[in-house]
Amino acid sequence: MADNNENKVLNVPHLRFPEFTDEWGKYKLSDVCSFFSGGTPSSSKKEYYDGSIPFIRSGELHMNKTELFITEEGLNNSAAKMVEIGDLLLALYGATSGDIAIGQIKGAINQAILCIRTTQNKKFIESVWKKHVEKLLQTYLQGGQGNLSADIVKNISFYFANSSEQMKLAKFISLLDERIATQNKIIKDLKKLKSAIVEMLLCNRNSELLKLGDIGYFVRGLTYANEDVTENKAATAVIRANNLNYGNHVDKGEVVYVSRTPATSQILRKGDIVICMANGSSALVGKNSYYPFNDGQSTVGAFCGIYRTSHPLAKWLMQSRRYKRLVYQSLQGGNGAIANLNGDDILNMSFPVMEKEKSKSIIFILETIEKTLAVNKCLQMSCSTQKSHLLKQMFI
Repeated sequence: MADNNENKVLNVPHLRFPEFTDEWGKYKLSDVCSFFSGGTPSSSKKEYYDGSIPFIRSGELHMNKTELFITEEGLNNSAAKMVEIGDLLLALYGATSGDIAIGQIKGAINQAILCIRTTQNKKFIESVWKKHVEKLLQTYLQGGQGNLSADIVKNISFYFANSSEQMKLAKFISLLDERIATQNKIIKDLKKLKSAIVEMLLCNRNSELLKLGDIGYFVRGLTYANEDVTENKAATAVIRANNLNYGNHVDKGEVVYVSRTPATSQILRKGDIVICMANGSSALVGKNSYYPFNDGQSTVGAFCGIYRTSHPLAKWLMQSRRYKRLVYQSLQGGNGAIANLNGDDILNMSFPVMEKEKSKSIIFILETIEKTLAVNKCLQMSCSTQKSHLLKQMFI
């Protein structure tokens, strides 16, 4: 809100284009929008699926294609409803609850999606929703409702600018979104390039094999009990599978702290490769990340391990398709057991690599790409932070 010269509180945003002075009006969404949700054709009816109608699910709001398709018969014999490109779509429940997007697909929606149609500017509504979504989810999901519903959404009130100001705000936010999308594409393309160059290291099938056990060693993670977990951030930080992602550095955003002291060999060092060694999902076993820190305070949990080497090729080889194939071949467990690797599985892996001088050149290129990736990730984060700040300042 802002004050005028008479110190009267006005219903206007803190930051505003100078040509607009009107107060914003407060309306329930039901006053300016219409709503409907969909349904799911019976999965027991094969004739309802593999048709030509895209079937949009809540995790696909931002996509221009769908995984599933339904038939006209499936549409006509279920509560599924058709939406158009440009409709405003809101995820009501599930992992993406509260997510909103302007649809890119003409297709059918299920019961987890609410279609919102309006004569107001859709980008404006999308933006004001994103400003308030965290508070809305805290109120209705964590507040005991369990999920959003059409009735809840209809009764939510927002402040609306006049149509001209809505349009200008929408264009401005769209420019920010385009900048973020461009940055995301740059990052995606750099990752693809890096992956392709990693495979070049392994293109010499007639070369000698480089065995991981000959250039490094393996350290198993720290075992701890629930009572060892502490809020003390000066304690030992434990890296787990959720901190790992192929092709990225270890993410220390969400770590557990424990009061146990690891063995000297278990303390992570800069250059270590942290590997998920066991998990209920076999798809996660083997994923690894490079540890870029030298804090002397961190270790890994018992379901992870450390591969320690000073060889410059190792971190790249463990991002290759061959590495993933070797992990798949080595997996133990199954029949409900936790899928797991052991240290010897890692140490026995071998890779045909290029001769030393060519490998050096490729490593230099990969390191350059990785630095460029880091810069572009920072730019992407900066753009997203800027947008978040502007949403708070330019909308009520």
